[in-house]
Amino acid sequence: MDPVVLIPVFTIVIFSIILHEIAHGYMADMLGDPTARYAGRLTLNPLPHIDLFGSIILPGLMALTSGPLIGWAKPVPYNPFNIRTGKWGEALVGFAGPGVNILLAIFFGLMVRFFAPELSSLTITILYYAGAYNLLLAFLNLIPIPPLDGSKILKAILPYPLARSYANLESITYALGPFGLIGVLLLFIYVFSGPVSKLVFSVFSFIVGA
Repeated sequence: MDPVVLIPVFTIVIFSIILHEIAHGYMADMLGDPTARYAGRLTLNPLPHIDLFGSIILPGLMALTSGPLIGWAKPVPYNPFNIRTGKWGEALVGFAGPGVNILLAIFFGLMVRFFAPELSSLTITILYYAGAYNLLLAFLNLIPIPPLDGSKILKAILPYPLARSYANLESITYALGPFGLIGVLLLFIYVFSGPVSKLVFSVFSFIVGA
């Protein structure tokens, strides 16, 4: 990707990742858990959200190797015991992050679709990649593998005995510690990013009317 396109797209993707985490915190706060607010994580200031590896190094490596611009920010803390509506509340908290990325993707896509004649080709390219990568972030996070957001949604849908077994799998994943989690996520990225990327760009092309 041309640096003239890469730099603004990279910046948009980083802020999209941060908005993803803020959305988790806002949803938890709306459902009765103020943990993220007390921790100072409901702010647009990027500094409390930046994870050195997930927000800077990984997206940078992906950009340098022509891979998809994906990454993560520091997870927003929340206490599931404070959340109203039980398991469905947790599912809403889990969906809030990908939901914001989907809304951003639709926004960027519709900008391209309806305002392309008034925009420069450079701006169209930036909006196209920013939207597509937001959709990619949403799709990847919705895959139900712990600790991704989709696991919280699946856990709410499953019958109680299956949900309990699935929660044990989530506990094992977290027990691996930060380096284990990074390993799982990197393996996940390289296994799933290819087919998911193809699906994402097909869906996003539909949004922009291409």
